[in-house]
Amino acid sequence: MSEAKSGEASIYGALAGETFRAERDISSSNQGPKNLALMKINPNSDVPPPTDHGVVEPFWYSFDLTHRRVQEGGWTHQVTSRELPASTEMAGVNMRLTKGSFRELHWHLADEWAIMLTGRARVTVFTPDGAMFIDDVEAGDLWLFPAGAPHLIQALGDEGCEFLLVFNQGNFSEESTLLISDWLKHTPPEILEKNFRLGPDAIAKLPKGEPLYIFPSDEPEKSLEQEIAEAAKYAAKPKVSYTFKASTMVPTRQSDAGNVKIIDSRNFPASEKIASAIVTLKPGCIREMHWHPNGSEWQYWIKGKGRMTVFPGQEAARTVDFNANDVGFVSNMAGHYIENTGDEDLVFLEMFVASEFQDISLNQWIRALPEQAARAHTNLTSEEIQQIPTGVNPLLR
Repeated sequence: MSEAKSGEASIYGALAGETFRAERDISSSNQGPKNLALMKINPNSDVPPPTDHGVVEPFWYSFDLTHRRVQEGGWTHQVTSRELPASTEMAGVNMRLTKGSFRELHWHLADEWAIMLTGRARVTVFTPDGAMFIDDVEAGDLWLFPAGAPHLIQALGDEGCEFLLVFNQGNFSEESTLLISDWLKHTPPEILEKNFRLGPDAIAKLPKGEPLYIFPSDEPEKSLEQEIAEAAKYAAKPKVSYTFKASTMVPTRQSDAGNVKIIDSRNFPASEKIASAIVTLKPGCIREMHWHPNGSEWQYWIKGKGRMTVFPGQEAARTVDFNANDVGFVSNMAGHYIENTGDEDLVFLEMFVASEFQDISLNQWIRALPEQAARAHTNLTSEEIQQIPTGVNPLLR
């Protein structure tokens, strides 16, 4: 055995007894049926590191495993607590709209947080205080639509757009939103005539049949400024912005290992119930070992690949690999890290049902302890403890 292999074995052996040797000899061989494609993209699930132990609830799923609802004008699919049962507080929807197409006027029971993945869109939201907010967003930008506030999304430009929606409701279903076309067709015509003060001929033109949901249309006839001015004739001016230009935001924390953009109620006041971080991690670097004291973490992996070990306590830990378009979940208070195992930047979202982003760094905690306590708990010398990073940047090379 080489010196490096011997050193690795001695480290793992102290932690896992015979597990290190067993997982690297014939004991871990698999001669039966296997899904080679899945094993290739998730090697740490196929043969876990010896430090993994016990049973940890599933914390990986992929949008690529879900049913995609395709309509003229775009498509949508979702990952909710039905696909990822542990995620009882958050769900995600991935949607695409072609040029000019609409996501129909609607509202729902949960707050909607969104990030634009590609292209451009025009969004409008009508608030309970009678204000109409209209804005254009592009790749990297965010929006927040409060629960109950009716809104719509329209794709701009030849490529259309794609975006991720996150809801603070685990059992949310994109199939059960409250749609204006659905409501109108289930209201007696004579009531519609009285409500809108229109004649039977006009009421007969309203949508019939299946709800519109996603449908094609032309791009807006007027500029953003013109539409805002038009809306101001009939609605109040919004008190807050319901979009956030994260695409041009200066990172909250940055180092040679990558950067983090933190967006919560402190810099995006409309997002009172959903906090987020957009993390970019360089190849070979890690999002340091940490946990979150104020909620579970729902993740969306935008670009690249990596691995994450989740430690929920009680001598349990599991390591899983992630790729672009995957969803991850870390239960409340569970320790974890993320490593970029690819050869390009890794970009992922951290999402929380909380007003503020909070995390606790294992490194900062150890360094802030009285030195005698740190030595007693780690068996490290004073000199070794001094080498542990003390900075506030959570990304390490």
